[in-house]
Amino acid sequence: MFSKHPKGLIAAALANLGERFGFYTMMAILVLFLQAKFGLNGKDAGLIYATFYFSIYILALVGGIIADKTRNYKGTIMAGIILMAVGYLILAIPTQTPVLHKTLMLVVSCFGLLVIAFGNGLFKGNLQALVGQMYDNPQYASMRDSGFSLFYMFINIGAIFAPLAAIGVRSWWLGNFGYNYDADLPALCHGHLQGNLSEQAYNKFQELAGQASSAPVSDYSYFAKDYLNVFTTGFHYAFAIAIIAMIVSLVIYIVNKRNFPDPSKKEQAKSGETAGVEMDVQEVKQRILALFAVFGVVIFFWFSFHQNGLTLTFFAKEYTDLNLLGMPITAELFQSLNPFFVVCLTPLIMAIFASQRRRGVEPSTPKKIAIGMGIAALAFVVMAVGSYFSNLPMHKEIIEMGTSPIKVTPWLLIITYLILTVAELYISPLGISFVSKVAPPKYQGIMQGGWLGATAIGNQLLFIGAVLYEAIPIWLTWTIFVVACCISMFTMLFMLKWLEKVAK
Repeated sequence: MFSKHPKGLIAAALANLGERFGFYTMMAILVLFLQAKFGLNGKDAGLIYATFYFSIYILALVGGIIADKTRNYKGTIMAGIILMAVGYLILAIPTQTPVLHKTLMLVVSCFGLLVIAFGNGLFKGNLQALVGQMYDNPQYASMRDSGFSLFYMFINIGAIFAPLAAIGVRSWWLGNFGYNYDADLPALCHGHLQGNLSEQAYNKFQELAGQASSAPVSDYSYFAKDYLNVFTTGFHYAFAIAIIAMIVSLVIYIVNKRNFPDPSKKEQAKSGETAGVEMDVQEVKQRILALFAVFGVVIFFWFSFHQNGLTLTFFAKEYTDLNLLGMPITAELFQSLNPFFVVCLTPLIMAIFASQRRRGVEPSTPKKIAIGMGIAALAFVVMAVGSYFSNLPMHKEIIEMGTSPIKVTPWLLIITYLILTVAELYISPLGISFVSKVAPPKYQGIMQGGWLGATAIGNQLLFIGAVLYEAIPIWLTWTIFVVACCISMFTMLFMLKWLEKVAK
């Protein structure tokens, strides 16, 4: 599997494990943490979530500019790892819940998120650029797409365990205080303390409080405060696990640093060996235009795909029966599905591409991306159909009742995540590969940042999903994402011949 790939590929992927671990920790628990810690509604928590994920990717553009200007890719990457660890440390320090100085503590938390995002910006795009440069060697050029697929598979190994670690730490901390996990309780606790529960919701709160506490509950206000404090402290400690993962990544990166390509030396060697030979200005222009066209299209995909950490997490918490094959599960657990499927399905997808390559029918990279967008639309069709025929109540109705009277099977989300992962494998690693192939050599870092910048814009639009989730029937929310993915697919198909020509 690795014999035809450069030796530095696996080392680079392993150095990326910590970033993925932290990323999926945030995807699993960030909106749930914000709601439990600060009592935020879905729209406000969604806005912070969307802005955080926007910042992660838009700052990759800044990181690319810094690395391209300084030609110090390796130092920029290492600084990013350190900054991410500092950001997780800020979030990991436990503070009292319910929060006494809500605005101040929310600002502190958002500052921690900003530090993580800036560190990620220095790290993410530049490491991807280094991987792309490994395949500039003619010996490995034909394996670029499969190389990025392998890279993508290995970095997701860390992501599998992130939600499991977060769940384990949170549940362990709850158990130490004689409490059990209940997805509906944090919102009900906040509602009780604020005095805005309906009679039906208050009765539900009392019922769930009695089930979650190992001791009889006599003072429901004390229970609400204590449960929230213990619940969110467990989340704080879950962020601390991400620090350990970042340290592991830092060690792996330092040990293997000298084995990675050095773009500055490569640039000097190239100028010495090919003096007077430069890429034609018109070709540079065409390549950059093609990249920006793709960047614009994938905005719609990321706007839909990254709902897995927002509205799909809300759906898991509020509409899903958290029992699977007779075993209790948690809302956060679903975030392990995507990286698990990435690791399991990557060899299969690579085998399909290899078979197509042998028969001379392998789709071009732009066509693979278009296919992936169509597959993503199918995933949200599953959610829309499942939600419609389950006759799920609107969000405002479950707030009134304290919980949804209808809970759907967890298999609905499992199947959706499976299909979304297949779509991701056709888009994300191949999109990175496309950028590394098409970007002019002196713009490698900034163009990788541009890909991530497009992802950033799609992520900033995520909050629209949270607004729709609370305002319209849930099946109609998923239908909006079907439309967004279809727009992406048909636009890519419209540009296909031009993109294929530029990529040759």
